[in-house]
Amino acid sequence: MLAIANNVFREVIRDRVLYLASLFTILLMVAVLLLPEISAGAEDKIILDVGLAAIDLLGLVVAVFVGTGLVNREIERRTALTLIAKPITRVEFIVGKHLGLSTVLAVLVGLTTASYVTVLKLNQIQYPGGTIVIEALYTLLELTLITAVAILFGVFTSSLIAILLTFATYLTGHFIRDLVSLSQLTENLSIRRLAQGIYLVLPDLSRLDLKNDAVYGSLPSTPVLLTHAGYGLLYTALLLTVATWVFSHREF
Repeated sequence: MLAIANNVFREVIRDRVLYLASLFTILLMVAVLLLPEISAGAEDKIILDVGLAAIDLLGLVVAVFVGTGLVNREIERRTALTLIAKPITRVEFIVGKHLGLSTVLAVLVGLTTASYVTVLKLNQIQYPGGTIVIEALYTLLELTLITAVAILFGVFTSSLIAILLTFATYLTGHFIRDLVSLSQLTENLSIRRLAQGIYLVLPDLSRLDLKNDAVYGSLPSTPVLLTHAGYGLLYTALLLTVATWVFSHREF
């Protein structure tokens, strides 16, 4: 499993994915220069928010576009047959792929967060250091969950469909609480049940989104943070379990 993870890590790094960290730094510096011209005295908060959102977006692009092809590409090229013929279980194959990409995402989030803090310091922008670090950890947790979603869809669909479904899951996961709240305004019981069903099936990514809290330096209490982290880890494990089951029953 570690050998598979190491191979994924080196392969993704060779694709120059980490160049995104340099792109992030350049774009953030440009934003620091331009935002004071268009903001109404709230440029510091806007820069903090834009930087955190950019870190999440860059990680999402890598998780979706690379994650959906981790297994799908092996199946299309028939290289999965060679790997499965070796003493490697389907669980080790799936988890190894996920672990490898998650390590890349950890490095990417670490580099972009370090660049983010450096730019803030150079421009003498006040920021809550502790909450920024915690938010970065929860961003990584969210991205590992999205990676599991991408792997699951990539196991049984084409790359294009898997990408679309993963992006749809990400967007729905961030607005799913609003969907449930809106359903409570209707008297139609079927719509309420449908909204509740979607909420139970799809991941509630708002639990792992601490960007607004981090900007204002006010995070939820420790028990709430631990509960949300446990939710993310448990959901990721469940997705990988389902992906392994689907992969085990797929004919090549």
